[in-house]
Amino acid sequence: MNGSHGSHGSHQSPQGMSQNPQSGSGQGGGPKRKIYVRKKVCKFCVDKNIDIDYKDIGLLRQFTTEAGKILARRITGTCATHQRKLTSAIKIARTMALIPFTSGHTV
Repeated sequence: MNGSHGSHGSHQSPQGMSQNPQSGSGQGGGPKRKIYVRKKVCKFCVDKNIDIDYKDIGLLRQFTTEAGKILARRITGTCATHQRKLTSAIKIARTMALIPFTSGHTV
C-alpha cells in the first residue's frame, strides 16, 4: 500500500524540478551569472545646483517616457522628496501645455 501511494500524488521528475521558467535568459543550463546592478543615486541630491522647475522642459522630459508617463523612482533613482517635487512640476507643466499629456499630443 505504501508503494502505490507515492506514485500517484506528485508527478515531479528530477528534470521538471530543475526547470524554472523565470531563471536565466532561457538559453540553456549554463552557470548563472551574478548581475551587478549599480546603486542609483538621486541626481538632485548629488548636484545641489539643479532646480526642479516646471519651466525647465528639458529636465522634465528626462523623467517621462515617450508616451508621457512619469517614470518611477526605482527607474530614475530619485529620492522621495525630489520625486514628489518632480511629479508636481511635470503636472504643472502639462497643465500649462509646456509638455504633452500623452504621445498623441504635439507641442
